[in-house]
Amino acid sequence: MKLYNLKEHQEQVSFGQAVRQGLGRNQGLFFPSELPELGDVDALLDMDFVSRSSKILSAFIGEELAADTVTQMVSSAFQFPAPVAKVKDGVYALELFHGPTLAFKDFGGRFMAQSLAAVTDHDGKITILTATSGDTGAAVAHAFYGMDNIKVVILYPKGKISPLQEKLFCTLGGNISTVAVNGTFDDCQALVKQAFDDEALRQDVGLNSANSINISRLMAQICYYFEAVSQLPKAERDSLVIAVPSGNFGNLTAGLLAKSLGLPVKRFIAATNVNDTVPRYLQNGQWAPEPTVPTISNAMDVSQPNNWPRIEELCKLKGWGLGELGYGAVTDEQTAETLRQMDAEGYLCEPHGAIAYRILTEQLEDGETGMFLCTAHPAKFKEVVDEILEKDIDLPAPLAKHNAMDLLSLERDNDFEQLKAVLKSVQD
Repeated sequence: MKLYNLKEHQEQVSFGQAVRQGLGRNQGLFFPSELPELGDVDALLDMDFVSRSSKILSAFIGEELAADTVTQMVSSAFQFPAPVAKVKDGVYALELFHGPTLAFKDFGGRFMAQSLAAVTDHDGKITILTATSGDTGAAVAHAFYGMDNIKVVILYPKGKISPLQEKLFCTLGGNISTVAVNGTFDDCQALVKQAFDDEALRQDVGLNSANSINISRLMAQICYYFEAVSQLPKAERDSLVIAVPSGNFGNLTAGLLAKSLGLPVKRFIAATNVNDTVPRYLQNGQWAPEPTVPTISNAMDVSQPNNWPRIEELCKLKGWGLGELGYGAVTDEQTAETLRQMDAEGYLCEPHGAIAYRILTEQLEDGETGMFLCTAHPAKFKEVVDEILEKDIDLPAPLAKHNAMDLLSLERDNDFEQLKAVLKSVQD
């Protein structure tokens, strides 16, 4: 299957090229030239996670990679479950934090590492450059840690991710370099785009991105939506409403792609914090990003979500109106209130999942089944959750291990020349 650049449709690439490049010309996102539809979805839902995911991904990759190669990639990437937990009658949590870095980004990060290994000539230089607002950094760092001939540089906003998030990926060293940028996540993301616009730099260091702008990461995320629906009672599948905590909007894009394949989802809800560019756009039709505001749901502190053009393209191609999307924005005070409510109901959550839960339960109608995505383990936001719930959450083993290690990050200004120097130094 070919993929095309959303900004320059004449640029068409293979899956392998899209994985290696990350972005197209003029910072354009790649998008599938065909939207496959899967036949017997009920039979697909009866399959195990790896077998089903292999079929889904092969439908997008086509004949470029053999089916058994895709199965091996999936088997290596998805070595942990995506369980659905019942929170209360008619409301379920899709828990995506059972991977090695305790966040949903493990699915996409690990599949991208497998994809890049499958489509790359290992004689060349590869430098993965990505920005993170929290969880992407850890997932990418651990997915690529120790891989031959691949260097990784991760930018994050200094002081604007949780200390435990920072420890999880800024303590590895080796082929992983981390840079604390004096700025916001949007600044980090802009630096990444600037680097990709510098053709000489791209060639010099073999630049690639592991943000959700990379199509392989996005494709991997489609799979856990099918896994979630497979765990629901059949009687509840056709009335399903899914609330997605949204920052850069890759997760919602993947959910809508799952729906385009035939997954029975009645509607999706885009749930944000006060960085509400998309909810305001859906309400009044005006795309008007405002300065990013720090919140306790920091992984969603994004004012200019990169993946939104993919959502608009998908809806246009499928004939879906953007008005069919539910939406809502939640303040920190409301998030804390919801965390306490969920705890009283017997479910321990963290700020991002709580935002999705709140908007879901506010908008769920009679006869509908609700599901919200839990994108990270509560302990990754221990300081915030402990204070709100007046608890002392135990640290899972991966967090406890890295929490005891020293930070290895460089600190740099929001300055492209400083970033260029870092990128060239890691390949020296």
